[in-house]
Amino acid sequence: MKIAVGITDDHQLFLKSLSTLINTFSHFEVTLEALNGQELLNKLAASPSLPEIILIDVNMPVMNGIDTVHKIAAQYPLIRMIALSMKDDDTTIISMIKAGCNAYLQKDIHPDELEKALQQVYDKGIYNGDAFNINYRRLIRHDDQALKLTDKEMQFLQLACSDATYKKIAADMKVAERTVDGYREALFGKLNVQSRVGMVLEAIRRELVKL
Repeated sequence: MKIAVGITDDHQLFLKSLSTLINTFSHFEVTLEALNGQELLNKLAASPSLPEIILIDVNMPVMNGIDTVHKIAAQYPLIRMIALSMKDDDTTIISMIKAGCNAYLQKDIHPDELEKALQQVYDKGIYNGDAFNINYRRLIRHDDQALKLTDKEMQFLQLACSDATYKKIAADMKVAERTVDGYREALFGKLNVQSRVGMVLEAIRRELVKL
């Protein structure tokens, strides 16, 4: 039996194209489509069976992605959600993750990675695309070492999991912005990630922070 997937996106051509693509995957089937968050909630309320994963566009009319994710997380806690966006906007995407998303994908993602992401979210509850874009030798090297974070790195990591800008984080930590840049680069290396969103997802996966 295939894993049921829902998609919410206000661009009909993208919505239909994505549905067609996912329906070619061996283990997945699109069972619900909606053009905005309110339509999605209406369809979920009327549906005899719920999708197990829902792909949710960040920017939609009527009800945006963040509000939609909040409502679904509250009403349907067993549904896993993936944020979809055209832009790599750290603040917005982290807000989507804090609202309840299990992963973030850009809309130009390769079909193979999309299928992998769906499977990871279904199997493990989280997907971090950064993990598939790092140097393999570096991954092995870091996996052989126990993760050790300083108190300042832990403080920075907690603040980075909010929607605060790096400038605001530096002010809150009472350090220079260059110092914050140093914490960020150190954590990118220690967590094997390449972006702020990847860092947040990896921190959640390792249970270093709680949102």
